[in-house]
Formats: sequence, structure tokens, C-alpha cells
Amino acid sequence: MPTRQAREAESRQRFETTYARKGGDLLRELERQVIGGDWGANGYTTKAQAEMLGAALELGHGKRLLDVGSGRGWPGLFLAKSTGCEVILTDVPVGGLRTASRRAAKEHLTDRSAAAVANARALPFRPRSFDAIVHTDVLC
Repeated sequence: MPTRQAREAESRQRFETTYARKGGDLLRELERQVIGGDWGANGYTTKAQAEMLGAALELGHGKRLLDVGSGRGWPGLFLAKSTGCEVILTDVPVGGLRTASRRAAKEHLTDRSAAAVANARALPFRPRSFDAIVHTDVLC
């Protein structure tokens, strides 16, 4: 049986391959129809569900959100843009976080967002560093 490190390395490689794929016009249109926006999503959380999360978590200016397993930044960057909160994106595959950082720049969110390569099992943050945490479309 493979070790935990071997399983994580295999998972990281699989997601790096996924995030390296270029999205085309067809995929962007599919995302618009399925989730209601064009944020480079790689999961199933809809825009309406993300908006409900923002409201339920009372996100807004001065609040800090941690998006665990954020991939390309959905829904964390959307929530930062729509609510005014700050967001820290975490994931293991660097490719997804690079895409998220480019999207943050495009959305003028670089002053309210950051990305950190981190496994959900060993997050590098102090307790009570965030007002809210989201973890959407992530398999553990």
C-alpha cells in the first residue's frame, strides 16, 4: 500500500496536469451556464451558492477569509470581489494558485488576496487568523 506522501504526490501531479490544461471559449461558456460566472472554476459550487456562503459567513470589508483547496481561486476570489473581504487561497498544486494569482491581478484584488501552497492537514496559520473558512468542491 502506498504511503501517505506517495498518495499526496500522485494527487498533486494529477491536479497539476488538470490545472495546466488551457480553458477555451467552450469551457468558459459552459462554466457561465453551469455556475453562473467565468472564474476558472473547477468544481460544482454555483455563483448563487457562493453568494449564500458570503452572506451566511457575513463577509465584508475588514473580514479575512481562508479558502482551503482553492484551486484556481473559485469561490474565494469571487467572494473577495463581491463582498470586499480579504482572502487567502491555499492548495497544494502550484499551477492552480498561479492561475488564481493572475485572476486576482485581473480583478484588482492583489491588495486583498494572497496564495499559499499548503496542505489542508498542515495549514501554516495561527489560530483565529481568519473570520471565516470555505472548503468547496474538495475531496479529502
